[in-house]
Amino acid sequence: MIVKVTDETESFRMEDLIEHLKKSPYLDECGAVFTFEGIVRGVDDKKTEKLVLRTPDPKRTQKGLEEIVEDVKKKYPVRDVAVVHYIGEFYTSDTLFMVAVAGPHRRETLDAMAEIIERTKHELDFQKEEYTDSGKNIIMSGG
Repeated sequence: MIVKVTDETESFRMEDLIEHLKKSPYLDECGAVFTFEGIVRGVDDKKTEKLVLRTPDPKRTQKGLEEIVEDVKKKYPVRDVAVVHYIGEFYTSDTLFMVAVAGPHRRETLDAMAEIIERTKHELDFQKEEYTDSGKNIIMSGG
């Protein structure tokens, strides 16, 4: 299992997460691997020039992410999970968040991944500062 909140952008790539899952001793029990890569959107209501993603307490955020993954592993019969959430300064198409989940069947594996994504967005203390062509916009957790 990999669970990481880090400012070391590009310290992991999606291929690294998939490779980790495929080396799992439980891979023989798996029939599905799902992945998600969240990137910086270049245009929403306005053109995004830069995004700064922070958390006031990276250690607490790391612990919260670990708890989400453990909860999801108890709820769904998935075999392995790899999650990396970057913090720092980003530009259009930069990777912010990656999730990879391996499980025996596609439905519960996909549901587990979706729950990790949604709970991470809504439960962890991230603050986004979007710098757009019309100024700065601050978005708190869940935005």
